[in-house]
Amino acid sequence: MRTTLDLPEDLLEEAMKVTHTNTKTGVIIKALEELVRKSKISNLKKYKGKIDLEIDLDEIRDRH
Repeated sequence: MRTTLDLPEDLLEEAMKVTHTNTKTGVIIKALEELVRKSKISNLKKYKGKIDLEIDLDEIRDRH
């Protein structure tokens, strides 16, 4: 999808350096992916302490 954006050039260049990305499109894609990833992690943190992950796979698979 083509979109015209007015972005601060210095911020874009810095982001390209720290992500080792050569294109403006690439660095924006990485930034969006990171934003989505962090949002998902934040949503998962709501369940901290509420889910019991002490699972015995042998018992579940009936391997006594």
